[in-house]
Amino acid sequence: MVELEFQQKTKELIDSLKGICANYGLGNDGNEFKIITQVFLYKFLNDKFAFEAKKLDEKIANSEKWEEELTSMTEDELEMLQLQMGADTARLKPAHFISYLFSQQNKSDFAKLFDDTLRDIAITNNDVFAVKTDGGAKVVLFDRLSEYIADDSKRDAFCRAIINKLIEFSFERIFTQKFDFYATIFEYLIKDYNSNSGGKYAEYFTPHAVARIMAEILVPQAQRGVVKNVSCYDPSAGSGTLLMNVAHAIGENRCSIYTQDISQKSSNLLRLNLILNNLVHSIPNVIQGNTVLHPYHKDGNELKRFDYIVSNPPFKLDFSDFRDDLDNKENEDRFFAGIPKIKAKAKDKMEIYQLFLQHIICSIKPGGKAAVVVPAGFVSAQTGIDPKIRKKLVDEKMLAGVVSMPSNIFATTGTNVSILFIDDNNKGDVVLIDASNLGRKVKEGKNQKTVLSPEEEQRIIDAFNHKDVEDDFSVTVSYDEIAKKNYSLGAGKYFDIKIEYEDITPKQFAIKMDEFSKNLDNLFSDSHNLEREIQNQLMNLKHE
Repeated sequence: MVELEFQQKTKELIDSLKGICANYGLGNDGNEFKIITQVFLYKFLNDKFAFEAKKLDEKIANSEKWEEELTSMTEDELEMLQLQMGADTARLKPAHFISYLFSQQNKSDFAKLFDDTLRDIAITNNDVFAVKTDGGAKVVLFDRLSEYIADDSKRDAFCRAIINKLIEFSFERIFTQKFDFYATIFEYLIKDYNSNSGGKYAEYFTPHAVARIMAEILVPQAQRGVVKNVSCYDPSAGSGTLLMNVAHAIGENRCSIYTQDISQKSSNLLRLNLILNNLVHSIPNVIQGNTVLHPYHKDGNELKRFDYIVSNPPFKLDFSDFRDDLDNKENEDRFFAGIPKIKAKAKDKMEIYQLFLQHIICSIKPGGKAAVVVPAGFVSAQTGIDPKIRKKLVDEKMLAGVVSMPSNIFATTGTNVSILFIDDNNKGDVVLIDASNLGRKVKEGKNQKTVLSPEEEQRIIDAFNHKDVEDDFSVTVSYDEIAKKNYSLGAGKYFDIKIEYEDITPKQFAIKMDEFSKNLDNLFSDSHNLEREIQNQLMNLKHE
């Protein structure tokens, strides 16, 4: 009950912040998501600091006003307290607290004080909380939020409205919650800001079914609590849904996250996701930049290799402006199967997923695993780059299997998808699953999507992990069998053709044979009649 109550209160806070933005003309504005996510993050960091301080200092814990107790500390005492806190707790000064801003709200130029406070928190915590770009610049935690209000006479009132809302309740009791709580809150927080905007590399929100299936197959239950000190990577990370699921399966303190994504918005959302999920230690590995053109994570001149890779890359878009920059000797090994050509009439249909997939294959550690969402056509295409990629996976025996998902599993795109599982340790049979007939159709806005039930998700996971064979659903095949079928990875190609047998008596057999004989006689008779008719028509034509 406490969890549901706090979840509801947290959602109410998010809704009220959106209401404030709407009242000041920022509803559906391009900058609204920055205000909502950054104010939420400020509140989260403030209350996390209080939570940790109370755990460490009994006097602070027992004080009715913990902020006053902290304010009375000397600089040395405060520094000692902060040193005892974990790295995932932001370093705050008494002047950074929400209660302090609340007490100062009637001062003139309050908006400047509000902005200066957030910027000072960002600068103080830059080493841990800043996201880097592939060019080396740092994207700090907070912007000057009041400056998004065009009418500067309304900025003070806007910032007062925010502070008055933040003071109303504390997040402190949510810090003992588990992954699912934060996943729900994060999804609610960003639900209006993480849809496909139609722009280049626009992010798609990966459905929970896809994220869960990938995580449960990459890290089966038997390996939970065993896997440790591993690296997890996503070269097109978006807001981090796939990585959060895998990190949770492994254990947040047992893995390090590495990402790259061209979108600054996605990188900021991913940073927030890492903070919510006790993965602050991985924020320095979050890079905003073009993975295909400028892969950031390297060991010397070579691509860095990872234990686990997950990705839902963009499928098709126009990358003609840098396509030729990729076609060089330096990228020969990385793009071993080739680089898609520029399409004369449909540049936006260039298959960029093929580049991401090749990059991923080259980024797997020996013995590593990957799960990648690919368009369904990838599994059986017989020309171009796709079959060359499949051939490498089969010939080098590094394929775990493929799950072909139901149509419309993504509400934002009608493209049918499959999940490709790579496993450098799998030298035995490969699992192919056709889950296309599972799920139920539901309307989501103007779009229709397919939703899998928890039982259907588990059916896929169990069939894959146990290598079950089930008629018209799952099959296991050898690498040699795949090679003989032109490297096709479609499960349907390998399903047995079923012939139904029926037991009948000798008398029934005789009747059936008599029917066959009569049918054959009739067919012969019809063919003779047709032949005579054709001959007569030919004779008539000659006489004419």
